[in-house]
Amino acid sequence: MTNVLITFTVKEELMQRLRSEFPQVDFTISTIKDQNALETAEVILTYGEDVNKETLGQALALKWLMVASAGLEKMPLREIGERNILITNVKGIHKTPMTESVMAHLLAIKRAVPWIYSQQRKNEWSKRSGSSELFGSTALIIGPGAIGSEIGRLLQAFGVKTIGCNRSGKQAPHMDDMIAFEQLNDTLPQVNIVISVLPSTPETRGLLTYEHFVLMKEDAIFMNFGRGDLIKEEQLIKAMAEHQIAFCVLDVFENEPLEENHPFWDMNGVIVSPHVSSHSSEYVPRAIEIFIQNLQEWMKEGTDFQNVIDVEKGY
Repeated sequence: MTNVLITFTVKEELMQRLRSEFPQVDFTISTIKDQNALETAEVILTYGEDVNKETLGQALALKWLMVASAGLEKMPLREIGERNILITNVKGIHKTPMTESVMAHLLAIKRAVPWIYSQQRKNEWSKRSGSSELFGSTALIIGPGAIGSEIGRLLQAFGVKTIGCNRSGKQAPHMDDMIAFEQLNDTLPQVNIVISVLPSTPETRGLLTYEHFVLMKEDAIFMNFGRGDLIKEEQLIKAMAEHQIAFCVLDVFENEPLEENHPFWDMNGVIVSPHVSSHSSEYVPRAIEIFIQNLQEWMKEGTDFQNVIDVEKGY
């Protein structure tokens, strides 16, 4: 029998499917603190936050880590690599809910939805909404991978010009133009919307600075749905306090959860989303689909796994 430890809740119908398709696998749903399950697990399916140097050292039989998230920056990747443990993730399953979240925030801002809600709470009839349109604007999408490209596809449907930005400047789907990171300074003054969905890597940490926000339009919208270390928060606070841009929509932060007294909560133009843009009732079922395909490959001792992570690159 192959021992698999799953460290998050999976609905019974999905577990029944797993047990039916893999009768030769012993599935245990428990926490990483379950000593016996941890020590005997050859495969661990986890969100990743519970795997640290200590728990990894106790996972004596571990050969494969299946991480049901995209971010891996907090995991002990060097130690995982030293033990030649296969590590895969669920890259790609976030694109639908995250894209819908981005579009929801953009449309809410442009069509003055928060203002409409506030007017209703005040029982106040007014038509001075200040509404504007997405149509005809230009969006810079930093990190046009699976998520960024899907954002680009829907923005194009709304008549938005899309510019993708990555390390190489190599073409990505649903981008009208492409630039490399070093072309940011020349491009930022031309765009209305800046959306980052970058992972956290040595190249992306601190990629944006206060000076970049000075270059943006005064009515620009900045959205960070990637990782909070893209910019130092004190620099972003300074830019927003000076009204360098109009709106800042943040789903990720340098330190989470955001402290109760953090300036972002009360700053004009700042929208705090508590890292929920990828949340969806379909999240776990989609993760399990990728796990099933990889587990089929694992059981036949194959090598054609989806979303294999390079531990040195971190993605």
